[in-house]
Amino acid sequence: MSQAPNLKESPSQTAGPYVHIGCTPNFVGISGVYEEDAGRGMLSDETKGERIHIRGRIFDGAGDIVKDGLIEIWQADAEGLYNSPDETRGTADPAFPGWGRQPTDLERGDFVFDTIRPGRVPASDGRMQAPHISLWIVARGINIGLSTRLYLADEAEANAQDPVLASIADPMRRETLLAVREGDGFVFDIRLQGDRETVFFDV
Repeated sequence: MSQAPNLKESPSQTAGPYVHIGCTPNFVGISGVYEEDAGRGMLSDETKGERIHIRGRIFDGAGDIVKDGLIEIWQADAEGLYNSPDETRGTADPAFPGWGRQPTDLERGDFVFDTIRPGRVPASDGRMQAPHISLWIVARGINIGLSTRLYLADEAEANAQDPVLASIADPMRRETLLAVREGDGFVFDIRLQGDRETVFFDV
């Protein structure tokens, strides 16, 4: 039996200006590819749960707004179930995909998601996690997509019990994962580097 050759890892590439062309063509004015960009809408009249509005911006290490970013989110439904073939605890809400994708506005630099408040889900050791949303961020200059989490600041009791938040020793660092209630929704800014850099996870 021959041994498989050791192959070198392919070099990483930055997302460049092509991320919007490939993932959100309608957003950049390229019509006729898809009727609607994938992930643009997560809710329908049949979706169960409390509607929440999340908006934020991405800042680079110099404090400037990143205006060519793309954010994807994954989350459980209102009952804490994932819309996934791997979900074995029950059947997730069929009217909620649990996934969304939004580009940052090319002028203002903000992103907006209309979704629902997620339910609590168990960690691998059975401990309950606080309601959270997983995010994946790409933009020009980012070689590998960045993964982080968004927790809701008004879930203080659940957040205090969350094993992932508890694994972050510095309370100031934990605060970078909290979306704060403001007006009719929550605000969650992402800082790539520098002061109050967002906690990113190696997943």
